Amino acid sequence: MTDARPTVQVEIEERAAGRVAWVRMDNQRKLNAGSMPLVADLKAAFENLAGDDGLRAAVLTGAGDRAFMAGADLNELAELEPDSARRFITQLHLAAAAIRDLPVPVIGRLRGFCLGAGLELAAACDFRVADASFVMGMPEVKVGLPSVIEAALLPQLIGWGKTRELLLTGANYDAEEALAMHFVEKLVPAGELDDWVETWLGRILEAGPLVVRSQKALIGRWEELGLAAAIEAGIDPFGDAYETDEPRRLVAAHLKPKS
Repeated sequence: MTDARPTVQVEIEERAAGRVAWVRMDNQRKLNAGSMPLVADLKAAFENLAGDDGLRAAVLTGAGDRAFMAGADLNELAELEPDSARRFITQLHLAAAAIRDLPVPVIGRLRGFCLGAGLELAAACDFRVADASFVMGMPEVKVGLPSVIEAALLPQLIGWGKTRELLLTGANYDAEEALAMHFVEKLVPAGELDDWVETWLGRILEAGPLVVRSQKALIGRWEELGLAAAIEAGIDPFGDAYETDEPRRLVAAHLKPKS
């Protein structure tokens, strides 16, 4: 039987090319709703993973088959006052920031409901794969609240018009619509979700571990800079790569004659 206490489970896989972390949000009796204990555990989990120099990638998902996360815990929302509401939403932001700040790629593995806070956490992942059960939405306006914090990532992902539609109507969208608006990068049939996660993991693990970390950090800078500055910002990381043996070693492997 699943533990009734909301929690986050972290499973570390040792692979030949390095470690992979599976992070599961588990509050199944409430569709993995984002209670404060779960959010605190999620933030701590990603902060701990950030210190693992042998980590190559992480996968974020929800326990069970019904939801990634069906929003914040409504029982907790009902009890908030202005000051506690600010603390509540700040903690949720810090959890999403810990996902974005992980030095290695984070794959969002999405099934079932992904609403409100859950959609913000999914948006904080580097890329996302969903199956046909996926349902996304930002229903905050239906309970008298604005969509905030990492909802600000949505215009970069789905465009301003779709962001306005999503946030101002509070409507839900199915998996096909999520793919069409480019919130998810891949949509697969039920039962093939883990196969595609493995495809992405395999591609990440084939690349150089140092350069993947450098590339993710640079992409993060691109989000904050104008075009000219973003282009200029890539020069030093390119040169820095040659401070390691990774480019020479990996280029040499590609230059070897194929048998």
